[in-house]
Amino acid sequence: MTDFATALAAFRPVTGLPIALPELLGRVGALQAQLLRDGIKALWLDASSSLTYFTGLSLGLSERVHGALVPAAGDLIYVSPRFEAPKLRSLLRVAGAIAVWEEDESPYALIAAQVAALDAPGAGLALDPATPYAFAAALMEAVQGPVTSAQQMISGQRQVKSAAEIALIQTAMEASLSVQKAVHAGLRAGVLASEVKAFIAAAHRTLGLNPLFASVQFGEATAYPHGVPQDQTLKEGDMVLVDLGATLHGYCSDITRTYVFGTPTPRQRQLWELERQAQAAGFAAALIGTACGNVDAAARAVLTAAGFGPGYQVPGLPHRTGHGLGMDIHEEPYIVRGNATPLQSGMCFSIEPMLCLYGECGVRLEDIVHMTDTGPRWFVPPAERLDDPFGAMKIEALP
Repeated sequence: MTDFATALAAFRPVTGLPIALPELLGRVGALQAQLLRDGIKALWLDASSSLTYFTGLSLGLSERVHGALVPAAGDLIYVSPRFEAPKLRSLLRVAGAIAVWEEDESPYALIAAQVAALDAPGAGLALDPATPYAFAAALMEAVQGPVTSAQQMISGQRQVKSAAEIALIQTAMEASLSVQKAVHAGLRAGVLASEVKAFIAAAHRTLGLNPLFASVQFGEATAYPHGVPQDQTLKEGDMVLVDLGATLHGYCSDITRTYVFGTPTPRQRQLWELERQAQAAGFAAALIGTACGNVDAAARAVLTAAGFGPGYQVPGLPHRTGHGLGMDIHEEPYIVRGNATPLQSGMCFSIEPMLCLYGECGVRLEDIVHMTDTGPRWFVPPAERLDDPFGAMKIEALP
């Protein structure tokens, strides 16, 4: 057993390269090409992860309108409160003009005027799906021409990762796996879930990542996919579920491990092994060109065959099998029944077919895969045995 303080002292910051300017410019160029194909004059990027994805700029959502217009042709136009413009100018990586509004002026009228004045083909405005409803409603009234959702064109780009993005996720995942290992090694009877969460945050900061979340559940609380609000105390024989994530240059990690503190019972072994088999079945189904929904079906079928479910019923798997991962912890593609989106090389997503038994326990093994031309690859080794949840396993694609 290694105590948390000793583990923390052993961590060293990881390194990773942020997305380079040429890649940002390529993303903007691809977005503009899509606008031209769709006959849309411009696209609004709110202060969201998509603004960061296309421009490298992180602003943070507030009650003030702050973002960027991407015209179908020409340079970007950033929209900012006037008092924020000097700081904004110093942060820009992708060049563009800055249009400002005063506190007593309408930013929606400003955006509408900027769209109308654009020397670009097409009509109307496509909205970042992360735009708050109040902003979107006001823009729909102010802008001349159709105002539509940019969901498909934005997610179409973002869900296929570049080599640079995959490298950042790889580094973040490896760092978070080291935190998971340290948690496993440092658990002791009587430790509070809140103490473990505090260690996870401190460990990620020491590793040079920004802590994103940590869910630590003991015993019966492991049955609930998103945890419980009250603190818990670890005791011998408890099932332990630790779900954690952090970001590196804006890209997320996300890993869940479940194991037993002490000697597992036959029942705990049975449930854990069933979960492992369901995750493995999802991985085996993740082939280039197959529908995302087929991955969910393959994992869910293992649990159903063992008498759980069916469908989303509990005891069983009450939620989708996975979610995309990138600059958002949950993003396209979603691994869920009915999603016909075909898997492509560069897609990154979780496989986590959680087995929930309310009143007893839950088991979730969550790992992220990225698709290659030859099939899926794990970013880090998945758990292979309950007694050794961090044992070595080759990270290989299916033949």
